[in-house]
Amino acid sequence: MDKYQAVFFTAATILIIIFSWFISIRRGRYHGIARFFAFESITLLAVMAAKYWFLAPFSPLQTASWIFLLFSIYTAVTGFLLLVSMGRPKRLVEFEETTKLVTNGMYKYIRHPLYCSLVLLGAGIFLKHISTASLILVIINTLALYITARMEESEMIKGFGDEYRKYMKVSKMFIPFIF
Repeated sequence: MDKYQAVFFTAATILIIIFSWFISIRRGRYHGIARFFAFESITLLAVMAAKYWFLAPFSPLQTASWIFLLFSIYTAVTGFLLLVSMGRPKRLVEFEETTKLVTNGMYKYIRHPLYCSLVLLGAGIFLKHISTASLILVIINTLALYITARMEESEMIKGFGDEYRKYMKVSKMFIPFIF
């Protein structure tokens, strides 16, 4: 890691800590701790793949990578907009604290589109430069997001009770109709 990558990683880590603290942890939503490791692994993947990002742009791995990255963006934007518009958080910065359970749009099929987008992001970056270290990081990312989702589901059950339990029975965690 060169000095610019180290500065980027350090700055990103500070921002991730601030985000995790203000959006989740200080409000007693401890899934933000597990999500921190997902964000960190994605950041490390990006730093490691930076010099390979645009090499052989039309190779099969690069094409697959861009498909994952585009689906990641789509899933993140659509999921966030649905969460904010349908979930009715009190303020935009409290988007995790919805007052209404969102079960429309992509939330009809998957409970965690924002975490799904992070899994897709990690996979897309992983395909930019496959190595043992990047494989370990993409596995950490996926496991951290699974743990994050499970922790958040416990929080959602406390907040929405049986309504959320019923929703869990008719939707998948990350991948529609599969998982």
